[in-house]
Amino acid sequence: MTDHSETAVLGNEPVPPPISAAEIADEELVEGSSLWKDAWARLRKNRLAVGSLVTFVVIVLFCLVGPLLSPWDANTQDLFLGATGPSAQHWFGTDTLGRDLMVRVMYGGRISLLVGLVATLVALSIGVVYGATAGYVGGRTDSAMMRFVDLLYALPFTIFVILLMVAFGRSLWLMFVAIGAVEWLSMARIVRSGVIGLKKQEFVEAAVSLGYSHKRIILRHLIPNVLGPVIVIATLTVPAVMLLEAFLSFLGLGVQPPDASWGVLINEGQQNMEIYPWLLIFPAAFFATTLFCLNFIGDGLRDALDPKSAKD
Repeated sequence: MTDHSETAVLGNEPVPPPISAAEIADEELVEGSSLWKDAWARLRKNRLAVGSLVTFVVIVLFCLVGPLLSPWDANTQDLFLGATGPSAQHWFGTDTLGRDLMVRVMYGGRISLLVGLVATLVALSIGVVYGATAGYVGGRTDSAMMRFVDLLYALPFTIFVILLMVAFGRSLWLMFVAIGAVEWLSMARIVRSGVIGLKKQEFVEAAVSLGYSHKRIILRHLIPNVLGPVIVIATLTVPAVMLLEAFLSFLGLGVQPPDASWGVLINEGQQNMEIYPWLLIFPAAFFATTLFCLNFIGDGLRDALDPKSAKD
C-alpha cells in the first residue's frame, strides 16, 4: 500500500513539502534599514543627547514665542523703577534702565541663535564646496588649495573679524558673514578627507563613465555621501560661532544698542554683578546651557553616525 503522507521520502531523508504562494505571502517582511534610521535609533539611546535636544528646543521656543506672550517690551525704559530683583511682575528682574530682563534675554537669544545659524550656513556653504572640489580634483590643485587653508589657519581670525567690523562698519549682517567666512576651514578639511575616500568608489566611476559633469558628480554624488560628518561639524560650529559673537559683543564690536545679544547682556551684567547679580546670572545661564546642549547634541550625532558604533 502506498503511503500518501504529506512528507515525501527520498532515500532515508524526509523532504519537506513545497511552500505554497499563500504561505509565502503570510511571511513577515523584514523592513530594510538605512544609515539614517540606524543613526536615529542609536541617537535615541543616548539620553544625554536627547535631553540636550529637548532642552535646546525649549530654549529656542522660549526665545521665539516668549516675547509674543509677554506684556513687556525689550526697549521700554522705566527710569523711576531702575534695577530691581526678580519678582512676580518681572521674573528675571529689570536692568539699570528699568527694562524687563526676561524679555531682553529672549530677544538676545534670538540674535545669538541667528548669528550661530547664519554664520554656520555661510561656513557650511564655503567649506563643503571648497573641500569637495579639492578632494575630487586632487593633484597640484588639491595641494595648492590646502596650502591656502594652512595659510589661513595661521592668521589670527579674531583680529581679522575685528578689522572687518572696524573697516566696514558694525553691521549685524556683516558680522554674520565675517564670522562664517573664518569658520569654514575645519569643515573644508573634513569634507576633503571624505571625498578622497569616496572618489575611487564604483558609483563615482560609473558616473564618470556615463559622462556626467564634474559639477554634477561633486554636488549630487560626493557631497550627499559626506553629509554625516558635515552635520556633526556644523552642530559643533554653532556654539563656536555664538561664543565668538559673544566675545565681540563683550568688546563692544558686536551687536549695537538698542539691540542686544546674550554677549551684550553678559557684558552689561558683569559691569554691575556685585550690586545687581541677576543681570549677569540669567543671560549667562541661558548662554552656557545652550552651548552645553549644542556640544552634547554634536557629540551624540558623532557617535550615532559613526559606523563603528553599530558593532557595539
